[in-house]
Amino acid sequence: QVQLVETGGGVVQAGGSLRLSCAASGRTFSSYDMGWFHQAPGKEREFVATISRSGGITRYADSVKGRFTISRDNAKNTVYLEMNSLKPEDTAVYYCAAAPRAPGTTLTLYDYWGQGTQVTVSS
Repeated sequence: QVQLVETGGGVVQAGGSLRLSCAASGRTFSSYDMGWFHQAPGKEREFVATISRSGGITRYADSVKGRFTISRDNAKNTVYLEMNSLKPEDTAVYYCAAAPRAPGTTLTLYDYWGQGTQVTVSS
């Protein structure tokens, strides 16, 4: 089992940047593929980015390609989401999640979730 805590959210103007962090408890962090998802008010939770256990494979939603970068530091049990060129439509609660079996874009692959961190992009 792993517990996840996201930090780094906040309010930023359009075009600005934020870096989200997700710290994981336990000594098996490197056994999990990790993902970031977001959920805007009144909408379903959606895939943003995922990274494989070693960090060698990443995948992004089309809406964030070229603007967001997912990375991880297994020595620090932490996964990051660097967000640049932010747009008002990026406003959402951002969640990190851990997948024990396989990486992917589907929510059901992820067994463990953080509590989320709010990102608000003003126009």
